[in-house]
Amino acid sequence: MSTSPARRHAAHAALALDDEALLKACEVEYFIASGPGGQHRNTTASGVRLTHPPTELSVTATERRSQVQNKGVALDRLREGLKALTFVPKVRRATKPSAGSKRRRLEGKKRTSEKKTLRSSKSLD
Repeated sequence: MSTSPARRHAAHAALALDDEALLKACEVEYFIASGPGGQHRNTTASGVRLTHPPTELSVTATERRSQVQNKGVALDRLREGLKALTFVPKVRRATKPSAGSKRRRLEGKKRTSEKKTLRSSKSLD
């Protein structure tokens, strides 16, 4: 997956921010997280969703019963996602075998062929 230069630049800029500034740059949404955890989890809005508009990156955290702990986990996940967006893959170029390596490979094949030919002629004698 290639990232556009604009998204990559926005991700670099966001990674340079501290936690408070990054939270201000994000849209924070709280919701009721379903799943195991008892009545406390099922009745409080402890799930956190962070969306970073410039990069369109969205992460959620619903593991903990505490909204504050979930916000911290979501921030960590957002930083991991931003780091992944900044990755630039190396350009891969096709390579061809050299003339010398082709020659050595073919010579090896000829030797193997000669050995096998000699085996079959010995068994006929």
